[in-house]
Amino acid sequence: MSEVHRQVMRPAFDEMYGFDQTIRPHYAQVAQGLIAQPVDALWQKQRDAELIFRRMGITFAVYGAQADEERLIPFDVVPRIFSAAEWTWLERGLKQRVQALNMFLHDIYHGQEILKAGVVPAEQVLNNSMYRPEMQGVNLPNQVYAQIAGIDLVRVSENEFYVLEDNLRTPSGVSYMLENRNTMMRLFPNLFTQHTVRPVQHYPQLLLETLRESAPAHVDDPTIVVLTPGAFNSAYFEHAFLASQMGVELVEGQDLFVSDHKVYMRTTQGPQQVHVIYRRVDDEFLDPQVFRKDSMLGVSGLFEAYRRGNVVLTNGVGTGVADDKSTYLFVPDMIEFYLGEQPILSNVPTWRLDRPDDLKYVLDHLPELVVKEVQGSGGYGMLVGPTSTAAQIEAFRARILHDPAGFIAQPTLSLSTCPTLVEAGVAPRHVDLRPFVLSGKHIRLAPGGLTRVALTEGSLVVNSSQGGGTKDTWVLED
Repeated sequence: MSEVHRQVMRPAFDEMYGFDQTIRPHYAQVAQGLIAQPVDALWQKQRDAELIFRRMGITFAVYGAQADEERLIPFDVVPRIFSAAEWTWLERGLKQRVQALNMFLHDIYHGQEILKAGVVPAEQVLNNSMYRPEMQGVNLPNQVYAQIAGIDLVRVSENEFYVLEDNLRTPSGVSYMLENRNTMMRLFPNLFTQHTVRPVQHYPQLLLETLRESAPAHVDDPTIVVLTPGAFNSAYFEHAFLASQMGVELVEGQDLFVSDHKVYMRTTQGPQQVHVIYRRVDDEFLDPQVFRKDSMLGVSGLFEAYRRGNVVLTNGVGTGVADDKSTYLFVPDMIEFYLGEQPILSNVPTWRLDRPDDLKYVLDHLPELVVKEVQGSGGYGMLVGPTSTAAQIEAFRARILHDPAGFIAQPTLSLSTCPTLVEAGVAPRHVDLRPFVLSGKHIRLAPGGLTRVALTEGSLVVNSSQGGGTKDTWVLED
């Protein structure tokens, strides 16, 4: 087994209990109060939470399921808790990483200095399907492309976190972060009198401020809208929720039109110019004049209005090249190149399967590894070797051999565990974390993020589409 494997294949780090089974200080009151309750009482709270979510309509669609059914995301009533010191360190690392990613995006669509220096291979960017040559030379406010970034983190020890993915296109899940907190405050008000938990409810205001800062330079009072593909999209609840919380209009492509290279919204009072579009529509569907000609979700002429600086799209067109899983490998190099700093947060050790030596190693060790499609998402298109059958592994081997460059591989990380309510009571389950980083004139974070939990014992797959749930994430004050 490689040195990489020996480093990360270890017993899972328990975030509540120390190795001597003493409770970590920031979990003490929750352990003595909430977790010490009878299991039946906790399950009643769990059912109450489910009722709240159902009344609120907090659902997601599972594509490929029967009739693309709508489901509730399972919510766990035991919070995940970070100390102030832990969060301060994470916040520094997240800001550093997102700043470098935005600098990379500006660079590759302008001078391409990082490509000329050979730090990132030019073919890695220019041949990437997410690279948009139409964006070359387009200037964006604040030189920011990813105003909203969701950075997926996993923890493997007390002081060791890895970045699993950078989500820079249309990152989702923040509405669950907010509703998880609202639900916990309704169900357990006493817990919030016993702890000083940093708030997250101001996130919509932070998002609105970021969008306002992203408006064209000549606009003092921008009109902002949220562009959704429509009610059948899996994240539609979040689109509507954020528009409502920010006090801006939720629109579909048919509600907008372009005239004289400016974007307008149809209203009962007549056309109203739009300056910032928080779009939850993928690049290829934004403008049938430039991208997919059969798109019914976008707005004809939108890209030219964007290119001329009359409207701003958040996140920017072409950001996908930076959250591609093969580009991920170079983010530590970006941080050193643009900022002259060592990365605070590490990447997961990763094998590139377009390299013959890496490919040979991975094919020889498939039962031990996680293999992902370079452009996959949502837990789809991946192999978790230790939990896969021999037949599944062999089928995936054939896919890899057909297109090695379409995959990367990583060790099977021992994700940390948090106490979670399950049928037998409260037990450890594996978790990850998606903090949301906002970039305008300043970089902002709501403390915490969306904790996702693998509810099945032993499972490492936390995606809601794959049976995972969510938790409220607490960051305590000093």
